[in-house]
Amino acid sequence: MVEQAQAGDAAGHRRYAALQAALDLIDQGFSLMDSDLRLLAWNEAFTKLLDFPPEMVFEGAAFESFIRYNAERGEYGAGEVDGLVAQRVAAARRFETHELERVRPNGQVLRVRGVPVPGVGFITLYSDITAQRRAEEQAALQAAELERRVAERTSELALSEAQMRLITDSLPALIAYFDHKKAYRYINRGYQEWFGLDPDRLDQISAREYLGREIYASIRPNVARAFAGEPVTYEYEAHCVDGRVRMARTTLIPEKAADGTVIGCFELTFDISELRRAQELLSQAQKMEALGQLTGGLAHDFNNMLTVIIGNLGALRELRMDEKVTEFIDPALSAARRGAELIRALLGFARRQPLEAQAAEVGPLVSTVINLLRRSLPEGMELRLDAGELPLWAWVDASHLQDALVNLVLNSRDAQSRSVVVRIAAETLSATRAQELQAKPGHYIRIDVRDNGCGMDAATRSRVFEPFFTTKRPGTGTGLGMSMVYGFVRQSEGAVAIDSAPGAGATVTLWLPVAQSAVASLMADTCCDAGHRTDPSAALALLVEDDTEVRKVVRRALVDLGFAVLEAENGAEALQMLEYTPRIQLLLSDVVMPGGVDGREVARQAQARGVPRVALMSGFVPGEQPAAGEVPMLCKPFTKRQLADFLHRQVPAAGGGRMPGALHG
Repeated sequence: MVEQAQAGDAAGHRRYAALQAALDLIDQGFSLMDSDLRLLAWNEAFTKLLDFPPEMVFEGAAFESFIRYNAERGEYGAGEVDGLVAQRVAAARRFETHELERVRPNGQVLRVRGVPVPGVGFITLYSDITAQRRAEEQAALQAAELERRVAERTSELALSEAQMRLITDSLPALIAYFDHKKAYRYINRGYQEWFGLDPDRLDQISAREYLGREIYASIRPNVARAFAGEPVTYEYEAHCVDGRVRMARTTLIPEKAADGTVIGCFELTFDISELRRAQELLSQAQKMEALGQLTGGLAHDFNNMLTVIIGNLGALRELRMDEKVTEFIDPALSAARRGAELIRALLGFARRQPLEAQAAEVGPLVSTVINLLRRSLPEGMELRLDAGELPLWAWVDASHLQDALVNLVLNSRDAQSRSVVVRIAAETLSATRAQELQAKPGHYIRIDVRDNGCGMDAATRSRVFEPFFTTKRPGTGTGLGMSMVYGFVRQSEGAVAIDSAPGAGATVTLWLPVAQSAVASLMADTCCDAGHRTDPSAALALLVEDDTEVRKVVRRALVDLGFAVLEAENGAEALQMLEYTPRIQLLLSDVVMPGGVDGREVARQAQARGVPRVALMSGFVPGEQPAAGEVPMLCKPFTKRQLADFLHRQVPAAGGGRMPGALHG
């Protein structure tokens, strides 16, 4: 039995030694206290983690001794040692489960966990979590730094987005982005101005709603092309919240993912209303210029023919032939003169009809037209003038202006107007408006002829200035009235505009350049003309004309007026005659002639050689109206009487010879 007991004790010691060796290999500290708070068991980590001296650690060591040792070396912080010890011993005697972390003075962090062992005492585990806590602190610091950086970047992005929105809101364009579901993710302020959309309520935006179903249906194929990966540009009419209808040009640029699929579209929209209007005006101007060149060329040839017809018929009329023959001549002359008036109208449209522009007070001119027309208008039709009190002077051909006003008022009458108001005012034409009207910015006299008639649609407005275009029934108009107005105003370096719509009447606006120093100029011109007129006497005339028949007619008229006439059929021949023929008192030359020398060059050479009177004649006048001091111009066709009056008005150079007395008759 003794041997068995001894063998059992040896085995128990071996198990205890093995258990103790195993506990010493654990990193956690371990201690077991009995119910009297005395040490029963521990491991090596307990001594090392808590830095207890080896002599303190033995079986039966009091729990209080360990607490006092810690308190004395400052493990529990400042305070009276006995109080710190008593507090912790009392807590231990309650044998309650507890867990806490304690930071030692050297910075080591210990996790202490106590668990009661029924019938024995309680066991306590000590873990060194210093590295873990430092890692957590480092992670917290890194997280805080990351959070700071994220916040900083977020602030930068917010500022960048605000700046980007400020930029996009300032651009004269609509900028947007919508995703693959056609849901808007961004719009700039332009959408709010055009369509009343709120940039902060993107979820409520529907292109079908703000564009209208009809417009949306027309642009859907373009959106489909964009989602197929193709950049696309299209135009449409946008009906805006302010009531305006803008012509919009939109470009869609697809955004693609890495795999090539379209994930959204960038949208850029511009208002091209003014651009489209400018293009239409340019096209209209080019068309009118082409028509002007065509009609000008035709008028030149017809004027030469009419000069021959009128000249020869006039000569026959003066022969005092039988009355039966005269009955045939007079209608022919009348028809030829009507043809000349028609050609003059064409030249007016082509801006090749010479204007006798001068300073003219517009108010009295318009008042005269109104007084003349008022009695011929239908009963009940009102025609009145709104001219203000100040005199307004324009640089204009007065007779052409009155003709233009007559045309406009009669057009209003034919449009079944019950009221026509002619308003005159001085106004400054801005650079933008001048560009629209193809005129120069500056000061103008503005004349508005406004009626409440049937108005015009867009198609009629686009053609209203074309020669022979008319909406009147056949036989009631030539279609040249508005073209004459257009040609006259443009040749006067002014502008003309029409504002009209079906059922809303029409307003035709004439812009005429303001006359500078009008009264002084008129007085100076009058004195100058009166001081230079002399009594003409017989003289030698050089007639230059390439058309043989026209030359015959004009030569006969000059001879009848008392001139001795030399003839040249081109400019080169005329220059030779000027060089070798002295005492030429009058040069009358056509402008356009074949060869390298035209009528203007002949006129310059004649003036340089001292020819007293130099004049040109033409079926049309290329370019602009000659300025004061240039060569006088006589328009074909003309009668002998008109030729006599024209030559009588010309002022001879100082020391020039006397003209034939027939010019006074």
